[in-house]
Amino acid sequence: MNKSYITNAIALITAVGGYFLENEIIFSIGLFAVSGAITNSIAIHMLFEKVPGLYGSGVIPARFEEFKLGIRDLMMTQFFTDENIDKFLSDSSGAASHLNLVPIIEKIDLEPAFNSLVNTIEESSFGSMLAMFGGSEALIPLKEPFIIKMKTSFVEITQSDNFNELVKAELEQPDVLGSVKEKVESIITKRLDELTPQLVKQIIQDMIRKHLGWLVVWGGVFGGLIGLISALLQL
Repeated sequence: MNKSYITNAIALITAVGGYFLENEIIFSIGLFAVSGAITNSIAIHMLFEKVPGLYGSGVIPARFEEFKLGIRDLMMTQFFTDENIDKFLSDSSGAASHLNLVPIIEKIDLEPAFNSLVNTIEESSFGSMLAMFGGSEALIPLKEPFIIKMKTSFVEITQSDNFNELVKAELEQPDVLGSVKEKVESIITKRLDELTPQLVKQIIQDMIRKHLGWLVVWGGVFGGLIGLISALLQL
């Protein structure tokens, strides 16, 4: 079940219950909990969606081009070295060999890519809010899901027939090793251009929403505690 919805529902029920029971303490706890939970829900939503008039919203789609550039540079510097290119061209039938890059992909260190994503969030308008919940440490649980998702995406790209045919056609030119890196980079760029901002947003969103849901939970908890303290101070 969605932690955010459950938290918002409990907070709202508490506020409504306190109002009708005319219990100021319960009402204050519920009201502040609703405020904290909903505020964090909106903040998470604004990471992925551009909200007119709210500067800094939609930071993930807004950095789409930087995201693609990072993937391209990663593949060029770790996959397509001269040594690797020499090893694969065609299979025995003359068709393009399917590049088995899975072992290479498994060994790739994607932590810098994750760190870049964390830095993007920290440098956005949500950095101060994230700091309230432990800063970048609160995003550490996202690292493993992020790496797994990205490696799966890399495997799917490199195992497609179209990708391998394009690589073979380009590498069989007379000046193979002279301009191969430039040509392979062009192929990768074209494939990455097939990724839409919506698709990239969805990949990241599926990973992040599951874990950032706890921000909503803790927003409700801390909001409720603040409401309790506020109500007690007014007694």
